[in-house]
Amino acid sequence: MDGILLVDKPEGWTSHDVVAKVRSIIRAKTGLKIKVGHTGTLDPMASGLLILVIGKFTKRAGEFSKLDKVYKAEITLGAISTTGDREGSLTKKSSHQPAPAEIEPALNKFVGLISQIPPAFSAVKVDGQRAYRAARAGKSIKIEPRQVKIYEITEVKYSYPRLEFTTKVSSGTYIRSLAEDIGEELGTGAYLSTLRRTKVGDYAVERAKVIDKINLNDIIS
Repeated sequence: MDGILLVDKPEGWTSHDVVAKVRSIIRAKTGLKIKVGHTGTLDPMASGLLILVIGKFTKRAGEFSKLDKVYKAEITLGAISTTGDREGSLTKKSSHQPAPAEIEPALNKFVGLISQIPPAFSAVKVDGQRAYRAARAGKSIKIEPRQVKIYEITEVKYSYPRLEFTTKVSSGTYIRSLAEDIGEELGTGAYLSTLRRTKVGDYAVERAKVIDKINLNDIIS
C-alpha cells in the first residue's frame, strides 16, 4: 500500500494527529502496520490541504514539501500576538484604521522575492533545536531571515479590522510572518486570525477527503 492521500485537515488538529488517525484507519481495515507521514506541517489553527505519504512514498515526502502553496488568509489589524496568530497572547498595538486605498499598495510591497523571519513558535531549527521548543521554554533565540517568494496576493477584502486575501507562495513561507509584516507596513500591527490551505502544487483541497470520510481507495499511487 504505497501512495499519497489528500486530507482536508480540520481546525484544531495537528498534522501529527491526522497522521496518527490515518495510520489507525489503515491498520483497522487491513491489519497491517503501514508507514504514514505528512509532507509539511499545517498549524493546528489552520485548515485545508494536507498531503500524506503512505508506505514507500514516505521516502518521497521532500518532493511534495518543496511544492508551491496557496492559502486563503484572514488577518486582524490593530493587535499583535506572541505566536503570530490568534492562539497566542494578544496585545493591542494601535487604534489607527488604514483607509481602503492604503491596503493594496501595502500588500503589493510583499509580492516577489522577500526576506522573511520565521516565527519563534515554528519548527525551524536553531542550533539543532526546534524554535518552538526554545520559545516555550522562554529562551531568547535568533532566527535568521530567509528568502521566500510571494507570487501573488489576490481576492483582497477589507473591513477594519479584518483583512482577507488569497496568496500563492513558495515552500517555506510563513503566513503568520507575512501577517505580522503587513501589520507593520500598515502601522497597525496584525496577527493571523484564519488560515486555509487550498493548493499544494497542482493538488487542490477540492480533491481531499475530510477525516471521517477517508477510504483506502482514496490513496493515489
